[in-house]
Amino acid sequence: MHRTGDIWHLEVAGLTTDVRYAWRADRWPAPGDRFHRFDPDNLLLDPYARALSGGSDWGVRYTRRGEPAHRRGNRRRSLWVDDDFDWEGTLPPKIPLPDKVIYELHVRGFTVHPSAGVEHPGTYLGLIEKIPYLKELGITTVELLPVYEFDELEIERSSPETGERLRNYWGYSPIAFFAPKAAYAVAGRNGRQVQEFKTLVRELHRAGIEVFLDVVFNHTGEHAGWPEDPVYSFRGLDNSIYYMLDPETGQPRNYSGCGNTLNCNHPVVRNLILDALRYWVAEMRVDGFRFDLASVLGRGQDGEVLANPPLLEQIAADPVLADTTLIAEAWDAAGLYQVGTFPAWGRWAEWNGRYRDEVRRFVAGEPGLTSRVATRLAGSADLYQSSGRAPSHSINFVTCHDGFTLADLVAYEEKRNETNGEENRDGNDLNYSWNCGVEGPTSDPEVLALRRRQVRNLLAILLLSQGTPMLLAGDEGGRTQRGNNNAYCQDNEISWLDWDLAARHPDLHRYVRLLIAFRRAHPILRRRRFLRGAGTAGSPRPDVSWHGKRPFAPDWGPAAHAFAMHLAGEHAPAPDCDLYLALNMGAEAAPLALPPPAPGQNWCRVLDTARESPDEIREEGMEEPVPFATTLTVAPRSVLLLRSR
Repeated sequence: MHRTGDIWHLEVAGLTTDVRYAWRADRWPAPGDRFHRFDPDNLLLDPYARALSGGSDWGVRYTRRGEPAHRRGNRRRSLWVDDDFDWEGTLPPKIPLPDKVIYELHVRGFTVHPSAGVEHPGTYLGLIEKIPYLKELGITTVELLPVYEFDELEIERSSPETGERLRNYWGYSPIAFFAPKAAYAVAGRNGRQVQEFKTLVRELHRAGIEVFLDVVFNHTGEHAGWPEDPVYSFRGLDNSIYYMLDPETGQPRNYSGCGNTLNCNHPVVRNLILDALRYWVAEMRVDGFRFDLASVLGRGQDGEVLANPPLLEQIAADPVLADTTLIAEAWDAAGLYQVGTFPAWGRWAEWNGRYRDEVRRFVAGEPGLTSRVATRLAGSADLYQSSGRAPSHSINFVTCHDGFTLADLVAYEEKRNETNGEENRDGNDLNYSWNCGVEGPTSDPEVLALRRRQVRNLLAILLLSQGTPMLLAGDEGGRTQRGNNNAYCQDNEISWLDWDLAARHPDLHRYVRLLIAFRRAHPILRRRRFLRGAGTAGSPRPDVSWHGKRPFAPDWGPAAHAFAMHLAGEHAPAPDCDLYLALNMGAEAAPLALPPPAPGQNWCRVLDTARESPDEIREEGMEEPVPFATTLTVAPRSVLLLRSR
């Protein structure tokens, strides 16, 4: 072992993939345990380990002899990994941000249900078997919930309803930032999980689909209680550097909601994070990252909010990451909310939480939101234009892993999280949902029809907005979590994608597929610049105009529920038709002005969410001509889309 400055290092030659190793860390004289957790008896994981031993089977801990372990504690070891891999000539698709359709999924949950019908359920290889499904749906980019190593058995309680042992299903508790989850591999031993993850990336790229990773650098799986909680690596190596600590008590600061907030802007931790990102891009060939609670990455070592956080700036400027999509969840658990103000350097996109909330409220029938929703439809210039970003930097979504599914959003007004074992205290209480008149399951045909319409409304707004849309896996098939809006610990049918349920909703699947196809066929919906509401010297028609009962006179008042938007095709990034989008979320029909399309063209109906399948959406070339009129009556709680032809 050698020391250069503050760096201890050694070189070991001739390693093979069956070699396991660990670190011991101690300090003399002993510094006390207020800020440090040195213990020479602990065997610690290498923070830079490319793979870990001992977790090859989901939900089982192993001893060093490969026998199941029945007590908590770190029995996992770091592995040396052979990086050699045949990419077979595949290359990253490099899809421009405005052209992406992101699909958020859980590797295990996507195929572990028996109805998935795959050879390798719940694994990287199982996901490969579903690539044709993703292609047929029109997905360009999959965003994977955490795939680095975490301990799914860290939760030591059971469901009060079923008695089932709860697990850390989502995986937002990393213990090794470089190491892909062994339990998601068919053969996750001796580093073969690395090969299987690379195989997944290769096959997705072969199909033209990008791979984004959901990464957590705001905290780790070394939870805050000492000595009850595990010491895997960072805490045992240098607790005072890796974590934000109170300078008086030495207790961890909590900006992540999980305690043990990572000290992201300490130089050592900053380098670790940058090296991990570079590794996933250069060696594993991933295309982008979504950063969980990214606002934590903008806090200084004392927790202060930094004006120019060095870590975020370095990530934005790093040459290895230059072609990588960066997406921030622009808030943290301590009240810092930076949607629209996240330090961006022209690079960072954001999960647009304001889009989610305002669209949900509008579709649920709340009045007075027409102006706000119009701004969201147009790409959220109020949030992103002043920082030099584009509409595509707004990642638009109405559902994600964290919260209600789309089916539950229109069926529940109260969360149903009792089975999480926290007496329903966990999960968000403010969901902006509407149950359409009945809470939870119902057989009432009118309520069910209204729920189907509301789902169509939400999806239409999402996929017809400027910005980059993100869908939650299973929403296109009516997936429900039975009202659970925080299913982080539910490794069961609450969370798993039930493919039989999806098969029972072919109309919804068709609707989503055709909406995505329409979006991808029309560059007018994927603008690179913000709309101005004005024409140009070559075309006096405004690029966008807004309408109410009278043309060019939208109602932005406190009681308003309805408005219409007209996009002029000549202002699209490439030649396109005109589009007219009318939205009415009120309980009564609404007359809205219909401006004329481009000279020599007529309006045709593409979509009307007030209609049931198959009339709710028409395929390209099969649109329904609309008789000449200057006003259209838009049905209650519906979205209407016309195109010129």
